[in-house]
Amino acid sequence: MSEVDWLSHLLQIITVTGQLEVRCAYGAPWRLAWGPAAANEIPYHVIVKGRAIFEDPETRTARELVTGDIVLLPHGAAHVLHDGSGQTPIRTQERQGSAGWMLSENDGQGEQLDLLCGRFFIAPPHDRLIRNYMPTNLVARAMDGHGEEGIGSASNQLASLVGLMRMESAGDRAGGRAILNALSSALFTLVLRAASESEKAPEGLLALAGHPRLAPAIAAMFADPTRSWKLPDLADLCGMSRATFMRQFQHRLGCSALDLLTDLRMSLAANELKKQATSTEAVAETVGYQSVSAFRRVFAERMGMTPGEWRRLAHKGG
Repeated sequence: MSEVDWLSHLLQIITVTGQLEVRCAYGAPWRLAWGPAAANEIPYHVIVKGRAIFEDPETRTARELVTGDIVLLPHGAAHVLHDGSGQTPIRTQERQGSAGWMLSENDGQGEQLDLLCGRFFIAPPHDRLIRNYMPTNLVARAMDGHGEEGIGSASNQLASLVGLMRMESAGDRAGGRAILNALSSALFTLVLRAASESEKAPEGLLALAGHPRLAPAIAAMFADPTRSWKLPDLADLCGMSRATFMRQFQHRLGCSALDLLTDLRMSLAANELKKQATSTEAVAETVGYQSVSAFRRVFAERMGMTPGEWRRLAHKGG
């Protein structure tokens, strides 16, 4: 794994699994509404064909999604998708697909929509890492690109992945459910890659990772979060003064580099604490703390429970 591959390092710390839940085949008018998701769930929607208006009631914003658009809601916010006509939606009928997902249809004669809906699950307590550092919603576009970017671009890879998901969800073949869930997990990573590569990278970690001058610090922290990084070291990697580095980092992420580093260390510690044979003292040392009491204090602050409480909870769940 390359040292600059922050995303793979992140996904080594955090386990993300995906699940396709509903395939919608609608004719306008139609409307779908979702309440807030559970803490460790991220809803996603893929516009396989057609278009939809995506509304975020909290920010009171709306945007049009078209064929190939994928929307992720890292904060699990309540949201609405509709056809934009404002007409009373036509009743839908649901039937269970053989691969464990639901097929939802209506008899609408208007503009046709083919939509895949599912969820990503993030093993706790890592959901806070995603929610703290990702935007409320994230839209990536899957396009069959030609020209310079061509086949290697993230949006082109997304188009291929969505094509595979569509084929698997349309068929009834052996292993369909397992394949769809595996493709869903890959979808999460590819959407993050596409968002960080896009010219208008969203706020949060993706904006930092896509920022040419700050990216070296992100890569270094993710590659070796237990190293005792000092601000001057990180600023040097980016060719900036300490003050400029701190200002730019804070401006783009809304917190300091040391805040991010602490969160990464606590997520690593949570993984280590699951190992019954490893003492809390050993975990503290592994993630860069000389003092076990300092480690306990920081862990409780960030995770909302003590290392001992998390260990008991993890074993009960496991």
